[in-house]
Amino acid sequence: MTESVTDSGTRGPAGHSVRDQIVDAAMQHFAHYGYEKTTVSDLARAIGFSKAYIYKFFESKQAIGEVICSNRLAMIMQRSEAAIADVPGASEQLRRLFRTLSSSSTELFFHERKLYDIAAVASRDRWPSALAYEKRILNLIQQILRLGRETGEFERKTPADEAAEAIYRVIKPYVSPVLLQYSLDEAEAASAQLAALVLRSLAP
Repeated sequence: MTESVTDSGTRGPAGHSVRDQIVDAAMQHFAHYGYEKTTVSDLARAIGFSKAYIYKFFESKQAIGEVICSNRLAMIMQRSEAAIADVPGASEQLRRLFRTLSSSSTELFFHERKLYDIAAVASRDRWPSALAYEKRILNLIQQILRLGRETGEFERKTPADEAAEAIYRVIKPYVSPVLLQYSLDEAEAASAQLAALVLRSLAP
């Protein structure tokens, strides 16, 4: 039996189906017109729902953008995690992390420019999806640091949290949706150079 939609509009298969419809329509509109130029009314007309009905499922346009942004940023993180999985040695893991974050972010910019703009808005306005993305990157850096210290590849004098934060700040211009647009031409070469610089600073 298909479960009906509740007042909150978020329970059951039927609710998920409508949410997916709204997100799919929003992706098409955002990809064509841009996030900031699309209104909830535009989405309602495209799907054939009333604006009030859409608000049963999403409290705002930002809430819809959050789903799309989270999905896109999650794809970058999945690539990054896969790139370092089972790689022996913290140094090589760090190189791959820098390279994958930079290349995946650049790819999103060039191939899904208007959807990339959602990520830029999310980063600029500190949406939960953007904050979670930054935290996941920082967690990966901390994981690599722990491995490097355990194996003797990295020095142990600098407090781990301070070192991880500093490394994140080094790579941030090439992964931040707001900052990357100013560094596109040099992103690939810069990520390799910065990884090498960071690794020299981490040497015991």
